[in-house]
Amino acid sequence: MSVLFAHHQAYALHEPGGDHPERPERLQAVADGVRLAQVGDALVEFSPRAATRAELGRVHNADYLARVEWRSLRGEALDPDTMVGPASFEAAKRAAGAGLDAVERLDAGGASAAFLAVRPPGHHAMYDQAMGFCLVNNIAVTAAALVARGERVLIVDWDAHHGNGTQATFYDEANVLFVSMHQYPAYPGTGALDEIGDGAGRGATINLPFAPGTTGDSYRRAFDTVVVPAAERFAASWLLVSAGFDAHRADPLTDLGLSSGDFSDLTARAMRLAPPGRRIFFLEGGYDLEGLTASVAATLAALVGESLRPEPFSRSSLNQRAASSDAAAVKVCDQAIVVHEEALAG
Repeated sequence: MSVLFAHHQAYALHEPGGDHPERPERLQAVADGVRLAQVGDALVEFSPRAATRAELGRVHNADYLARVEWRSLRGEALDPDTMVGPASFEAAKRAAGAGLDAVERLDAGGASAAFLAVRPPGHHAMYDQAMGFCLVNNIAVTAAALVARGERVLIVDWDAHHGNGTQATFYDEANVLFVSMHQYPAYPGTGALDEIGDGAGRGATINLPFAPGTTGDSYRRAFDTVVVPAAERFAASWLLVSAGFDAHRADPLTDLGLSSGDFSDLTARAMRLAPPGRRIFFLEGGYDLEGLTASVAATLAALVGESLRPEPFSRSSLNQRAASSDAAAVKVCDQAIVVHEEALAG
């Protein structure tokens, strides 16, 4: 299996400044992960195009986009966590364009999936507001384009922080199933079990809020008991994944307990949820550079059908806190099943 791999020099020019955790060095960590994965010719690299204003406009207010561009040119912060510089808006347009470009290339055939090594990340960006290091909602821009042409889109978000921007974009959309597995409580404070969608989208939002210390055992259980059955009922034509790696146990911003080997399993499970050539993975978070390298390597290997485990699985027996968190996660999964079924029943 071949996998498209998007990267562009513009991404490295987005400079939040200082010791900001979402720094350009993350891209070197991703490149190190590519080498560690040793997938060779199976990885087909491409430089993505920028998204147009019309394409961004499916998700974001025109005045907001103008404000992001204006503040980027002047190096003015968009919010207390989201810093920008003169090259940031161009990077954001190319980050959003990467998914659109990948769709076009996958439509043409020749690859089973795509991995987009983009920055800035996107899943917190709202219709008219930057949040949590995110300027433009990359995955939402791609999903909106797919919905516009009649596709049914499954979005799986395993970033440790809830993808509030993505959820808000599609909260009343019947043709997007949004599933998020995240630490809770944590930034941005959303993603509770009872956030299930509204109107035509009621039942098309599923949140799995996990306690600090939750390990890969619980993520695998969540996939098998909640995500897979919901995905089978939904019957998506495309899979989009917000592949954040800040659930890694070494990440400085979160308190979950996954290892890079767990991301191999999550990727293999996710790949079964949509047809070959209809799967795109978007880089989101991940702020421990060694953990990011190992997690990207495990993910890329799984995308080409290989198993690479730079670290052992995380297991609930690691410590008492993890065991307690995993016990709580079982209840979260059970509750999510009930909430989802009730939502679908009306």
